[in-house]
Amino acid sequence: MKNQQIGKQGEDLAAEMLAAKGFRIVERNYRAGRIELDIIAWAHDRLLVFVEVKTRSSDDFGGPLDAVDAKKQARMARAAAWYMDTIGYDWEIRFDIVAIWLKDDKLQEIRHVEDAFFPTG
Repeated sequence: MKNQQIGKQGEDLAAEMLAAKGFRIVERNYRAGRIELDIIAWAHDRLLVFVEVKTRSSDDFGGPLDAVDAKKQARMARAAAWYMDTIGYDWEIRFDIVAIWLKDDKLQEIRHVEDAFFPTG
């Protein structure tokens, strides 16, 4: 399976899991310039959550959580600020990560890390 297909499958699984947890997804693959936010959702209709989805079919290049480094976090923060300006929102937000492990195109594990980071730069 190609990386784009793996990523799409992971994002679909993440969206399903978040919806089952009561999140209301408002955007998928939101573009702010050249930066993309995988999922934007409301948690219980009062907290805006920006979710990075990382899917891996092997650990050859590190696990999915390792891929959200400081540079990625800073890009997400910029895109989140852009989105918040667009909708006129200036209240509480959170950054989550959904890490997904696949083997032979089958879900092995899915982990939702709430409040995974707070961008500092």
